[in-house]
Amino acid sequence: MSTKRRDSKNRILQNGESQRKDGRYMYKYIDCAGNTKYLYSWRLVRTDPIPKGCKDTVPLREKIKIVQRDKEDGIISSGYEITVLELVEKYTAQKVGVKQNTKRAYNFVLSILRKDSFGGRRIERVKYSDAREWLIKLQQDGRGYSTISMVKNVIKPAFEMAVADDLLRKNPFSFPLTSVIVNDSIPREAISEKQEEQFLAFLRADSYYNQYYDAVYILFHTGLRISEFAGLTIFDLDMNAGAIKVDHQLQKNRGGEYVVMDTKTDCGTRIIPMTDEVKECFRRILEKRPKPKSEPVIDNKTGFLILDQDEMPVVSAQWNRRFHKMCAKYNKLYEGQMPVITPHICRHTFCSNMAKAGMNPKTLQKIMGHSNIGVTLNVYTHIGFEDAKKEMLSVCGGR
Repeated sequence: MSTKRRDSKNRILQNGESQRKDGRYMYKYIDCAGNTKYLYSWRLVRTDPIPKGCKDTVPLREKIKIVQRDKEDGIISSGYEITVLELVEKYTAQKVGVKQNTKRAYNFVLSILRKDSFGGRRIERVKYSDAREWLIKLQQDGRGYSTISMVKNVIKPAFEMAVADDLLRKNPFSFPLTSVIVNDSIPREAISEKQEEQFLAFLRADSYYNQYYDAVYILFHTGLRISEFAGLTIFDLDMNAGAIKVDHQLQKNRGGEYVVMDTKTDCGTRIIPMTDEVKECFRRILEKRPKPKSEPVIDNKTGFLILDQDEMPVVSAQWNRRFHKMCAKYNKLYEGQMPVITPHICRHTFCSNMAKAGMNPKTLQKIMGHSNIGVTLNVYTHIGFEDAKKEMLSVCGGR
């Protein structure tokens, strides 16, 4: 008759359980992948005291229950050795063929995880509450809502991949972000037609900033993204047809390298009509464009419209700085303070103006290059009472 194995407290040990000479309990088992694995704990059950000088751990039999449940569900326990950082690295490495902006977002999230202790946590130890607490911590550390949203949008599908690979039972990031942190994003409000007129009049009259008038006017009256405007070449303008061909954008990465990329979305590739005024602005830009000693060539693109003092194309960051300085000077000269104006505010203002003028939403979506009609329709919700009143009276007439 076989003798039951017992621990130092004379308790019967179950199959796979044993107690080592140092008093620590061990459980030996075979995981779903056929690998021999071991669990350790200083306690067999929760009521056991923790030996002096030893770190508190989950009791062995509670760990065994988790393993047994994982085996029943086909969860591969060897996946527990993967950290959050390693999981996200594996996920992003499989996302081939993505746009440059998406790659930058992946690298940004990975850089956060490399610096944060959360990145070193094993994925099976990340619970629902842990994920929420970490996102709250990111906001407390000064990260904006849009940044945290981007982080979550990368990490959530990475954990979804772990669930699909039977490494986890649930995705701890499956919750709406707004249920955790405050959306402190500053809405990008369009400026009024009067403010636009005042700002453009200031630029036209200013002895220094008048050099940027044509570019700013174009941004206010085409809806171009600033990266699209920066990437425009002389070959993208059909002055006879009055059309702007948009099929790429220009950006400068953190390493200082200029990169020509596809448009932000597939719908971003489009033809934008020019008004007569916009056409005149482009004509002046072409007439004033100095001939560089050597035309810059970036990813087989050349003939960029606006160059800086180094004879390289002016990119988004440079335009943003210029707008900041132009607004600062305006507000220094005039009592009525001009709100913050950026190249994207110009785009948003154009969209709002077209909506107020009654442009068909689908037409406006095409001109703006929005991939989702919902983005375009949101502009219509910003129309105020006076606009609604004017529209209603024009439609209803004398009825």
